[in-house]
Amino acid sequence: MNTVVQVKDKKFALYISEEKIKARVKEVAAQIDEDLRKKNPLFLVILNGSFVFAADLLRDINFPCEITFVKMSSYEGTSTTGKVKQLIGLNENVTGRTVVIVEDIIESGYTMKEMLHMLGEKNPKEVYITSLFVKPGCLKVDLKIDYRCFDIEDDFIVGYGLDYNHEGRNLPHIYQVIE
Repeated sequence: MNTVVQVKDKKFALYISEEKIKARVKEVAAQIDEDLRKKNPLFLVILNGSFVFAADLLRDINFPCEITFVKMSSYEGTSTTGKVKQLIGLNENVTGRTVVIVEDIIESGYTMKEMLHMLGEKNPKEVYITSLFVKPGCLKVDLKIDYRCFDIEDDFIVGYGLDYNHEGRNLPHIYQVIE
């Protein structure tokens, strides 16, 4: 296991191991499994960063479920722009459905707020938020995050689906930038 990796022009140090991530994802999946097994939820995965998390999470869900994807963006480089763009929209009918949003990281909460607004216009029965990482110190909006794997400080991280300028998603561990 590399303790320091180079992604483009930045160095990153090991932050959370793949084993620790996968163990925590299993725990969260078990919670979801217990809470939502009778609700036939639609898992709504926000691309690109959530694809690895979603794959591992859904492999540990032990009831029939559906999955769909949307693509939202608010990032350039290592910082958020504050403007949320919908790049691929929701095509599924969610009226009267239980929806579980699967997100890689919640920082300011603006992307999630926009997602909740978009979903609200489609009349779901209920919406749950699941996130691999939450930065509580960065939240700018009030969100009920139902399932979370890790609360972290305001560090820029890569790996396990998260990128730096489109690279680093394939790293199995989470690394944080070395300033």
